[in-house]
Amino acid sequence: MVCERNLSKRVCVIGAGPSGLVAARELRKEGHNVVVIEQNHDVGGQWLYNPKVDEENPLGKTKFLKVHSSVYESLRLASPREIMGFSDFPFGLKKGRDVRRFPGHKELLLYLHDFCDKFGLREMIRFNTRVENVEMLDYPVLDKDLKWVVKTKKAVEEVYDAVVVATGHYSQPKLPRIKGMDAWKGKQMHSHIYRVPEPFKNEVVVVVGSSFSGQDISIDLVNIAKEIFLSVKSFNISQGLSKVISKYDNLHLRPQIESLHDDGRVVFTDASWIIADTIIYCTGYSYSFPFLDTKGIVRVDDGRVGPLYEHTFPPSLAPSLSFIGIPKKIIGFPFFESQAKWIAQLLSGKKRLPSWDDMMQSIKEFYECMDAAGIPEQSTHDIANFEYCDKYADYADFPRLEEWRKALCLSSIMNAEINLEMYRDSYEQDDEMLQLAHNTPHFTQHFTFSTT
Repeated sequence: MVCERNLSKRVCVIGAGPSGLVAARELRKEGHNVVVIEQNHDVGGQWLYNPKVDEENPLGKTKFLKVHSSVYESLRLASPREIMGFSDFPFGLKKGRDVRRFPGHKELLLYLHDFCDKFGLREMIRFNTRVENVEMLDYPVLDKDLKWVVKTKKAVEEVYDAVVVATGHYSQPKLPRIKGMDAWKGKQMHSHIYRVPEPFKNEVVVVVGSSFSGQDISIDLVNIAKEIFLSVKSFNISQGLSKVISKYDNLHLRPQIESLHDDGRVVFTDASWIIADTIIYCTGYSYSFPFLDTKGIVRVDDGRVGPLYEHTFPPSLAPSLSFIGIPKKIIGFPFFESQAKWIAQLLSGKKRLPSWDDMMQSIKEFYECMDAAGIPEQSTHDIANFEYCDKYADYADFPRLEEWRKALCLSSIMNAEINLEMYRDSYEQDDEMLQLAHNTPHFTQHFTFSTT
């Protein structure tokens, strides 16, 4: 629903990663007074690499993590750079920088620096400031004038008309429950604090989980560790992973862990066992908002943040409280941008949300569809659907995803399935689509490529 009002709100954005930065830009464009609070010394969020992990709990068993980023030194993007840029700021090539299609993590951080400089975003950001608590000012009164008290570690309390939570979802370790885990005397850690392979020289390492980080870290270890045992839920693995395991004599596939023993044994569900030095849990991350007090209105249960209308707004608190960057399995930056535009327009009064009843009914129907399809709660925010992304863009009158962007995304996924170790450097099948993409207004109107 569209209306003509143009209200200016005082808005707090928590986090200066990609979603927080684009939220700040869109909110300011819409005329709002924006403050971004960032716990680190620079922008980037997950992409601000931090090698100093010694003081972090290796399994992340603390309320507030000391280290936010889970990026390791060798990490390269899993998606091609062409699909990742914001709508009016392509992730192009720059002289003297990493010009690979799938660059290292530092290049994406530099892109975010460029984005900040282009749109003058740093002036809105308070660095080295951690949010300790966010709560409603006049609870239990919930009305259209709902305000929020934001308290930082520096003991400063400020009142805002709205809060946008943009803290990401790749920091808080999610751990399996394994018999004997607490008594095992070897080293246990989550991939959140893995950085380089050298500390594992000549070790026997068990890597638990075969998703992106599990595969990547196993490959990172093969030339350093003595043996790597990749523990998986199913032996129905991709052709690409199968090729990698066949290539390296010290990389072995094993089923899930049955139990851990104080003599160092790791026993698998097929009754085989090994003596290991280290276990690295590449078992994913949990949504975590330790600073947020909504009196139970918003809850995190088994990977589901809810209730959220369109993965963004808790109906009882919308639009004064919103979440940006909750969805997974999407082309992130354009989706974050569409979220940011919709949030900004709702707060200014240019657009309106459906009624509370209609939003709750929509959420109820979404959950029922998931249940009927046998989709677990932990996959609530796994989108993997271009049609949904296009529908979401329509809410904010934001351009739908270009067909070339969708095609290049799918191509990289399929290439990784077949050629896991080399897909980032071998992509001849994309040449025609790349030429088409580079001749579209997204690139020709906003960026000049420079590699020399």
